[in-house]
Amino acid sequence: MTKPVKLSVIIGSLRKNSINRIFANYISQQLPDHVTVEEIVIHDLPLYNQDYDQQSIESYDRVRQQIQASDAILIVTPEHNRTLPAALKNVIDIASRPHGQSVWPAKKVAVVTAVPGTYGGRECGIDVRKVMQSLSAKVMITPEVYLSRATESIEEGQVTSDRTKEFLDAFAEALVEFIGG
Repeated sequence: MTKPVKLSVIIGSLRKNSINRIFANYISQQLPDHVTVEEIVIHDLPLYNQDYDQQSIESYDRVRQQIQASDAILIVTPEHNRTLPAALKNVIDIASRPHGQSVWPAKKVAVVTAVPGTYGGRECGIDVRKVMQSLSAKVMITPEVYLSRATESIEEGQVTSDRTKEFLDAFAEALVEFIGG
């Protein structure tokens, strides 16, 4: 019998109809039944401010608890100005604070980027990995997923490209192995 695994997903885009949400949903649907998936909602998070470290902010507490309770985190994100989006950096910062109370050490983290442009969000993916490694997270190294021209793989909110599906299916399989499921 395979042990249950809890995977939490952070979508780096705040857009309701983000292409990254579509890819995150597709990946989630490819996972075996013993892997439960929960989204960590980030649109309601106030910008991190160290002055908040000495008080309880409900949305901060929620994301910290969700990350802590997860066996692994899947980050699916666009690239903004050749790096990670502010909303994604904000949740990473919130979960790393207050000093000495970070929930990131030893947390398994996988990263997927998807953009409509030609570079696939590579710079963002590298930056997210760099930040997560600096926080002592265990980052999935291969396969790296940088989806360029990602909108060409989607129709009516679904992944339709067979080539992209095959690539994401292989990633989902590697993800399950990485998270120990």
